[in-house]
Amino acid sequence: MTTESASTMTATDTQPIDGDTLNHLAEQHLPPAVREAMDGGGALKSAGHVIVDSLVAHGVERTYVVPGESFLDVLDGLHGSDIDTVVCRHEGGAAYMAEADGKMNQSPGVAMVTRGPGAANAHVGLHTAWQDSTPMLLFVGLIPFAHRDREAFQEFDIKAWFDTGAKRVMVLDHAERASEIVAEAMFAAMSGRPGPVVVGLPEDIIRQQVDPALHPAIPVATGGMSSTDAEALAGALALSRKPLFVTGGNDWTQEAAGKLTGWLEKHHIPAAAEWRTQGTVSFDSPSYVGPIGYGRPRPTYDLLEETDLLVFVGTVPGDVITDGFVCRQDWNKQNFLVTIDPSLRGRSGPVSRQIVAKPDAFVRDLLDIDLPVKEEWKSWTARMRTEQESFAALPPAAPAEGPARMDTLMANLVPRLPGDAMVTFGAGEHTNWAHRYFPTRRYASMISARNGSMGYSIPSAIAASLAGPQRRVVTIAGDGEFLMNGQELATAAQYGATPLIIVMDNQEYGTIRTHQERHYPTRVSGTQLKNPDFGLMARAFGGFGITVTRDEDVPAALDAAFQAIDRDGTFALIHLIVEQRVKAY
Repeated sequence: MTTESASTMTATDTQPIDGDTLNHLAEQHLPPAVREAMDGGGALKSAGHVIVDSLVAHGVERTYVVPGESFLDVLDGLHGSDIDTVVCRHEGGAAYMAEADGKMNQSPGVAMVTRGPGAANAHVGLHTAWQDSTPMLLFVGLIPFAHRDREAFQEFDIKAWFDTGAKRVMVLDHAERASEIVAEAMFAAMSGRPGPVVVGLPEDIIRQQVDPALHPAIPVATGGMSSTDAEALAGALALSRKPLFVTGGNDWTQEAAGKLTGWLEKHHIPAAAEWRTQGTVSFDSPSYVGPIGYGRPRPTYDLLEETDLLVFVGTVPGDVITDGFVCRQDWNKQNFLVTIDPSLRGRSGPVSRQIVAKPDAFVRDLLDIDLPVKEEWKSWTARMRTEQESFAALPPAAPAEGPARMDTLMANLVPRLPGDAMVTFGAGEHTNWAHRYFPTRRYASMISARNGSMGYSIPSAIAASLAGPQRRVVTIAGDGEFLMNGQELATAAQYGATPLIIVMDNQEYGTIRTHQERHYPTRVSGTQLKNPDFGLMARAFGGFGITVTRDEDVPAALDAAFQAIDRDGTFALIHLIVEQRVKAY
């Protein structure tokens, strides 16, 4: 190269661009509206702030975060916004809280985490939202756009990680699309079968200044029964001697749940609840005949084979309901599936007809179907209701001699619960006490992880308490499960969440021990635990805590826990040390 040619090279050929030049070049590629705003036609905002404004416009009230330098501009946008920012102690806890929020509302729960390790830790909540069909947004801060594909600090491929477990994975590579991507993500999470959506936020992109105009919300189709759907369902019901509805999913409102309950009661038709979704049809309803899922009581299991017409609303007959794709597989059986998901993902067994509708739209149209009540329906429903009432009848409240028992706790707890009480839990045999006894009287009064994920109890209870501070929120945790996210008690204390926490301590991973005893009897391996004093832990985190070893002390422990919640406005934890191998049923 000659000296002359070298001297005529531009700065862009030989050295980094200075800041003024870079800004000038960037401005040439901005949309006209943004350039006009920069010339005095309007005020600009950073893309991170526009994301927050868009979430506010979509009605988001709360976001659960573990902060990271990768999305500082979004955190700055949250400062002073109408969104409550709940700072969590672990990304798994934040994701679980957002997922629980999505279960309680028809709009997505929102979590925010940072790149690499943060995204990895949040994956468990995303899997829960995927399998439980819960609307949820996970915002993940990313490395700068300019550093991509250079093995930058905490770099990962967000699409490769999340594509198979999210409805969409989106990356904000163009700052001016910030509001649009929020609208698209909200729509994707709620439309069709609800689920999680992941949004990647490169840290340099979210700092860029853009037109602050917001993208409007995108309407979500709800479907409904066509005239031919209604005729087919009415005809099938008219011919049926033993119809059964099964409710499930998270895509309901309390209004629709109440109307469905009224319609079922009017026609003396029974309804069971999908595993861990009790409360859509009230626990007290003469039409409610119990839960169907793992560990279910035998009469409810038999229902699936005995009924001659099965109507699933909001869910499909999947693995858990059919006991591993075994029950209700005869293609001569009558199954009506009411779901907005045209793909019927997760379905097994016969399909007589699919009605493409969200639960609320289906119930709206169902109310127009009025059939004469058959005496067979009355006797069929009454029989199953009697069995459910017997199954759910509380054990004696008087304490027994010896070690503490969950039966005694539930017998003393349930009569003290208000009508809108709710229960949360994760996974394990301890959950069966809630399945059996907890009075779920309205939609979303049972919040759980239907993918069997442990560690869900404490985060979900915190989210439930923050969303409904006047409600009595109870969570039942196993000892193994509690220690997976028990540190979120610090979050409860910081933000004033007031759940009642029952930790059932049987010093083992009980569900796995049960399977172990079945397949490898007397060879106990890898399931036994040595635990700390959870009551002391609760007090260290700033709440009320008490450890109970004797059954006679259970009623007084409940008294003290409720007093702490109601008088002191704090969470309360009862550490109940029980015998091993004692089950709810």
